[in-house]
Amino acid sequence: MQRHIPAILLCASTCAFSQLPATAPAELPEAPSQLLIAAVSAPSPLAAASSPFDFSFYPAGYSSSVDASNDTAEAQDLPQAPDSAKHDPHVELDAAGNPIPLNRQQPKRILGFMPNYRSVAAGAKPHPPGWKYNFQVATRQSFDYSSFIFLGITSLAAEGIDSHPVLGKGVSGFYAYTWRGFLDKTDGTYLGAWLLPSLLHEDTRFYPLGSGHRIVTRSLYVISRQAVTRTYGGRQTPNIAGLGGKVLTQIISRNYYPTGSTDFSTLATKFAYSAMRDIAFSSIREFYPDIAAHYIRKHREKVAALSARDTQLPATN
Repeated sequence: MQRHIPAILLCASTCAFSQLPATAPAELPEAPSQLLIAAVSAPSPLAAASSPFDFSFYPAGYSSSVDASNDTAEAQDLPQAPDSAKHDPHVELDAAGNPIPLNRQQPKRILGFMPNYRSVAAGAKPHPPGWKYNFQVATRQSFDYSSFIFLGITSLAAEGIDSHPVLGKGVSGFYAYTWRGFLDKTDGTYLGAWLLPSLLHEDTRFYPLGSGHRIVTRSLYVISRQAVTRTYGGRQTPNIAGLGGKVLTQIISRNYYPTGSTDFSTLATKFAYSAMRDIAFSSIREFYPDIAAHYIRKHREKVAALSARDTQLPATN
């Protein structure tokens, strides 16, 4: 029976994925449209059909050029045409309906590659969580193309360090690590992002602390999100859904890992690695907007300097 568990779970996951609407929900674009910062909150039909490898540098409403009449650092971090941007579905707005500055945005993909659907931009009005929405987020996070790339990398690494000697080496060993890793990842995502949060009314999305705080404070905040999350009403609460999802994932994995790979110390180690991965990715989500905004500002300064130099050059025949 255990040999058929991966096939059964894979079929069940695939069937669940097929039940999603044919068109992507407004809050969850199918593909990245930016490399550094994506301000996409509701893609148009054309954007939804674009290639997942469309790596442009600037989000809709933003420009690499510098407006001489609006050249303060703060102004340059806002869309170039804020009035029209408020009506552009590609520009993410805060709770007051104003465009969110670059250093406070959470892209739907980081570096145009890593899915970031479970983050909320600072000041943004988040989509109300619930059974359907949480399921959509968990599904797109689980079956995103980049997830399979990371799965292959982690499977190769686990095989290379011989994490579970009983799984063997070579092609058969890689396969044994890969399908088990896929079930670990998928189980953990559905349990920690859909089932338990929906049951307990916990909002396990990442809400960044944002600039204006010391780096140490923000780093400690990221670590604390492993133990603390929000309720649907916005209050702080113990992160039972997040931690419980990790624990249940390890318990379920005992059904498809061979004897010798399911003892307490092995499962505890896997739990610790899962928490460390979450902390690492949340750190990226916390600091990435500042880094991207700094890069874009520097690029604008370079464009402005080159433009000024060109205007000062004498005309040539």
